[in-house]
Amino acid sequence: MAEVTEYVASLAEPERAVVAGLLDRARALVPDVEEGTSYGMAAYRYRGRPLVTVSVGPRGCTAYPFSSDVVAAVLATLDGFDATKGGIRFTADRPLPPEAFDALVTGRRAEIDAALDRTRG
Repeated sequence: MAEVTEYVASLAEPERAVVAGLLDRARALVPDVEEGTSYGMAAYRYRGRPLVTVSVGPRGCTAYPFSSDVVAAVLATLDGFDATKGGIRFTADRPLPPEAFDALVTGRRAEIDAALDRTRG
């Protein structure tokens, strides 16, 4: 299945371009991601665990790294962005800065690697 690809294709512009661009960045940062779902959302998965998704809702877009710790760490570097415990909200008119999105993805990848490497050791 190509859940992420299908989800992005279902979006209207300008959100489609914003979401596609961010998800392309995620794939560039973590090339071995797989498309899947997590918490009912189309998401990239890494090593069998949810890595990141970007969804569109009535209040704009939200980037979810599936980690409240990663959200809190990245949110502390941003000014003026709304957030939930699990994601950071933004709009097509005021997109999430690329370095902030990169930090969400790489922070979550590091969490997954640490958790899985701990269980192997």
